[in-house]
Amino acid sequence: MVPETNALSRFFEEMVTPRMSEAGVPDEEVCQYVAAMLSGFAESRNLYRIRDANGRNLMDVGEMLLESDPIYGPAANFDREREVRKHIGDYTLFFTGMFPESINHLRLRRHRLESFVDFVRAGKESYHIVAQFDMYEYESEAPLYDKLSRWFERCVFGLNSVRRELDAIQHPITRNPEMPKLLM
Repeated sequence: MVPETNALSRFFEEMVTPRMSEAGVPDEEVCQYVAAMLSGFAESRNLYRIRDANGRNLMDVGEMLLESDPIYGPAANFDREREVRKHIGDYTLFFTGMFPESINHLRLRRHRLESFVDFVRAGKESYHIVAQFDMYEYESEAPLYDKLSRWFERCVFGLNSVRRELDAIQHPITRNPEMPKLLM
């Protein structure tokens, strides 16, 4: 994604860490991961990096889930399953945490609670599957994805708080004039 030395990464880490702690996620590794995810997704090519066999960007979680299937779907191997499932976890965490109002639009559905619940379920399940890759080169990363799966809702709540803080920073009346103005 984006190098850790990036100013945007540092900014998000300063925003994410206290809000995740308030949400019951006092884990530094999870906070760093979520901050890196936010700064990485600042570039749309990272947000929409999963492609199907025809090279088409997949933006629908259902299509991504089909793409991740190594048995009945097009995933060529279990490494591809892990890659796509990791992205599904990140993608669903990002949208449920930062832009929950857009989920119904993304799914082209009427406002229904199930679409939000489906995103949470897909994200938790995907991080859980990634955590099951706990051997060889993936062994050291597995515990992080286990925590992301178990604490998914807490991470969503923490990201909701980050979103509210970013909105407050941008508000013309309540914003601190010493804080830099973000372009959103």
